[in-house]
Amino acid sequence: MADPYNERLDMDDDPRNPYASANKWRHQESSSFARAAVARDAHSSGNSKDLSDFLNSSRVDRPATSGNGSVHYKPIVVGGTDGAAVEQPAVPSHDGREVVCGPLLNYRRMEGNVWYGSVLVVTRGGGKTQTFQPTLRIGRLDTATDQTGFVPDGSALNTVEDPHGNGSAAIRSNHGTDVAGVCLYSDPRATFWSFALACDIADVETKWAYSISDVRYKSATKPKTSYFFIPAITESMRIMFHSCNGFSVGTDEEAWSGLALWNDVMRSHAQAPFHVMIGGGDQIYNDGIRVGGPLREWTSIGNPKKRREYPFSEKLRKECDDYYLNNYLRWYSTEPFASANGQIPQLNIWDDHDIIDGFGSYVDEFMRCDVFRGIGGTAHKYYALFQHHIPPPASTYTSDAPETFEHGGPEDHVQLIDTYVKPRDSIDPSYIVGCKPGPYVAEHSMNMFSKLGARIAFMGIDARTERTRHQVNYPGTYDLIFERVRSELGAAARAGNPFRHLILLLGIPIAYPRLTWLENIFSSPVIAPIKFMNRRFGFGGGVFNHFDGSVDLLDDLDDHYTARTHKKERNALVERLQGLCAEFSVRLTILGGDVHLAALGRFYSNPKLHIPVEEDHRYMVNVVSSAIVNKPPPSAIANLLASRNKIHHLNHDTDETLMNLFDKDPGDSNKTRGSNHVTMPSRNYAILTENSPYNHPHNGQQGPLVEKAGPGELPITFDGNDGHGFLHAGEQGAGTQHKAALYERHGKNNDGSLDCCIRVEVDQHDKEGKTQPYGFTIPVLNYEAGKYGSKQSHRLGLHHHRSRPGTAASTAAPSTSRSAPDHNH
Repeated sequence: MADPYNERLDMDDDPRNPYASANKWRHQESSSFARAAVARDAHSSGNSKDLSDFLNSSRVDRPATSGNGSVHYKPIVVGGTDGAAVEQPAVPSHDGREVVCGPLLNYRRMEGNVWYGSVLVVTRGGGKTQTFQPTLRIGRLDTATDQTGFVPDGSALNTVEDPHGNGSAAIRSNHGTDVAGVCLYSDPRATFWSFALACDIADVETKWAYSISDVRYKSATKPKTSYFFIPAITESMRIMFHSCNGFSVGTDEEAWSGLALWNDVMRSHAQAPFHVMIGGGDQIYNDGIRVGGPLREWTSIGNPKKRREYPFSEKLRKECDDYYLNNYLRWYSTEPFASANGQIPQLNIWDDHDIIDGFGSYVDEFMRCDVFRGIGGTAHKYYALFQHHIPPPASTYTSDAPETFEHGGPEDHVQLIDTYVKPRDSIDPSYIVGCKPGPYVAEHSMNMFSKLGARIAFMGIDARTERTRHQVNYPGTYDLIFERVRSELGAAARAGNPFRHLILLLGIPIAYPRLTWLENIFSSPVIAPIKFMNRRFGFGGGVFNHFDGSVDLLDDLDDHYTARTHKKERNALVERLQGLCAEFSVRLTILGGDVHLAALGRFYSNPKLHIPVEEDHRYMVNVVSSAIVNKPPPSAIANLLASRNKIHHLNHDTDETLMNLFDKDPGDSNKTRGSNHVTMPSRNYAILTENSPYNHPHNGQQGPLVEKAGPGELPITFDGNDGHGFLHAGEQGAGTQHKAALYERHGKNNDGSLDCCIRVEVDQHDKEGKTQPYGFTIPVLNYEAGKYGSKQSHRLGLHHHRSRPGTAASTAAPSTSRSAPDHNH
């Protein structure tokens, strides 16, 4: 077989798979899926100018020495060419200027009045030396008041005379600067260039433009100039959240209109520009590596012992490396997702499909096999590059060089032939690095803390790198995360600018219906004879996974925080978060995805404590938004989950359940049964916007919402309501008519609350991706210690409590006796 490093990149769109899903339960799709790849000849015009200057100069840049005496080497930058190309029979000759992916825009942090981010582009070809060093030009165009998200096509800004033809002359700004590209990684296939951005934050929202000079884009329709927005120094960011951004193996993509919902994202961005795009995991689906990719032979091995002992050789590592690279290049260049990548700054954590389905949740003995170690390291390499814009490890695990699995161990020099990897001299302050390497990925977890504007803080927990079947994160990593967050919240409070909202990003929902009864069935001794017949005779082949032989849905159930194996850790995390909210009077909102449903879970104080939500530090909403691309489960699954929506008891003082959010199915569709108002099996994404205290009063009304009772009506009260009813004014009337669901009123109040809108796809066959919005509001927290006399401490262990009467799943529809409240101020 040809050396993968000498093969051309397969960066053209793959033909659509004609097979529809045969499995309605999980991510695994049609077993008849077959690989289809179409190679396209690369075309490069080899230009070369006089090489004498280069040949007569030093071939190696002088190393820079840091203050501690360590030496940092830079990649050699070779001058441009304009003559005949030098023939390289083994590797196609490229000039390094063709952009095959990007630009990808990331957000990192805010410090003082400076916004920090980065841009990444991937160019064709490379190696230890680079043929040129690209430059990014960035400038502030103007204030962004009442502007749409894009400069119209054909505007003077885009058609200004540009003698170089590279788009850089389009940026006319007195606030502009040039940023030299930094090579993160380069081998003969591709080179990754990163550009660090530092933008000033003004007293008003500002619009910025950037372009990269002296490059050409593989796509002829790719805009040469990209734009993004930064909020005013006194404002918080408008947030877009998504997860499960890809198709499972074998899904009929045409039947689901491809990436249709990204069209709706771009329409929403054009109306009111997003300042950040939060990815909750599965930004890409790499599961095809075991169906039509290099792991197909390994997956087909029937004997579990032989499968565990299968070596992950250097040859197999190269093939898997090629798969991950090409799949990233293909997916991140697919429109309209690609356009969003360059216009909306991203913050991402990963989940299993960024590696392979179920990674981390199979039995430990199998997870420690060579193949899983190998693909864990290879997937992490491209996760670091594409999703975080940071250099990868110098080498990853192979059974030919097993010592590379040890973090900080020796580099595998075979992997560094004709390859440059930038040393990781430092890490951005936005990261909270895990306490030790993961059990199956030899890297530390990358957790995050960042400001999302003036009054919203963000913490993202990497819940995949350290995951096993029995843990999500190490206790030491939780300590590091909470120590950092407490420090940041405390510093902001002491400075007189306290955070009022804290966004927690988890890959998987934490307030979600239990499926313990299903876990018990799948792991019971009754299944053992069927598993034996499956191993020997293939009986029930679609029911069992191809990895450890367990029931195929069990790894998904084991992934959940509500799984019995994670229950103690989950409860400890929630109680610790409650303590954080009480200490700093900050409202916590959790973002989670993974389950391919839209839902709204929440924790709240036992109604017998009579604590108003506005003063309840235990009230925490879990916004469940999934999937933005992948197909949803059948309605029967959503209805089953709704029927399990009982009121659960985290401890004596804390209850939890899903909220009645869906007052109707989207559009004129019929996606759920009439009694299901808590789970929606349709593709979706979420928008969160602060009702800024600096907003102008709406209709002359200011202050928090108080809905007045009409003639003969009693005042509305929420005291004593359980989770099957609405708990506060922001939940009252939640759904399609709530003010948070209406563009002209979303985020327009001024009480500091958080408007949340989940936009749900109406018709899977609509390529425009039109959506139905469902809204509700999350109030700020005004906590006063000891006011309500609760003695509940925020413990870190597991406590068992009996269910209270009257907490079974509710089938009642949301109240429609009153119109949705007007949250105008």
